[in-house]
Amino acid sequence: MASLKEVRIRIASVKSTQQITSAMKMVSASKLKRAQNAIIKMRPYAAKLKEILENLSASLDTSESVFSKERKIQKVLLVAITSNRGLCGAFNTNVIKLTLNTLQTKYAEQYKNGNVDLICIGKKAIDFFVKKKYSVIDKNTKILDAASFENAAPIAEQLMKWFETGKYDRIEIIYNQFKNAGVQILVNEQYLPVAPPKTNVSVTKKQQTDYIFEPGKKEIVSELIPKSLKIQFYKAILDSVASEHGARMTAMHKATDNADGLLKELRLSYNKARQAAITSEILEIVSGAEALKG
Repeated sequence: MASLKEVRIRIASVKSTQQITSAMKMVSASKLKRAQNAIIKMRPYAAKLKEILENLSASLDTSESVFSKERKIQKVLLVAITSNRGLCGAFNTNVIKLTLNTLQTKYAEQYKNGNVDLICIGKKAIDFFVKKKYSVIDKNTKILDAASFENAAPIAEQLMKWFETGKYDRIEIIYNQFKNAGVQILVNEQYLPVAPPKTNVSVTKKQQTDYIFEPGKKEIVSELIPKSLKIQFYKAILDSVASEHGARMTAMHKATDNADGLLKELRLSYNKARQAAITSEILEIVSGAEALKG
């Protein structure tokens, strides 16, 4: 059994850790509220933009756009979005594992030939892939500290430029999509080329309306696809930021609860050790008294 001093020191250490995890939980909850509001406000706009694109695509072949052309996949670029800080459960690990799985299975042939590059957004992805000597062509940590469209747009424009010039034939984004504070959905999303719109009955009915397009369908599509791609990338950043705060809040909540349970066990252990020490002292006193009588 541990000594009373050791148990007291451990109790003080757990109390200190519990205060830190509780404070981090409160901070993450506050940040999550802002991030959640941002992504919730963003989704209707992104969905409407996608609906307009589908509306146009029903009567115009978007394959005419350079961003929609399917090419033989020779060069691949993966964009892995993690966080700059840890203590958020499996948030970063899941993204890294999916990125590795995509490299080694989905694009195994291209990876073997050295034709798969990475863009790492977030310090955790940068540290892992740089340390393991993967082909990381760009690193970015600032965008997560100030997640704005102005900061996201230049990266999206660079991705579009690389695809347009033929540097890469496929670009995918791997990130955590925000569902709620306790649930994050791991996503591997095809960014370029633009996937053809999914046709369904509700969309087909909408297409029956005869719209007047100014200046013209082709011109609108040529403007709409780049804008939609920028919005899509910005949405991925917002999703990841909100998911990070949700994952950290959940992790710190569990850590606080675990510390509370550990404190109960340690206090019980301390009381047992204290009682054993008192009993031992009493036995020594009684034994001494009996020895004096003898």
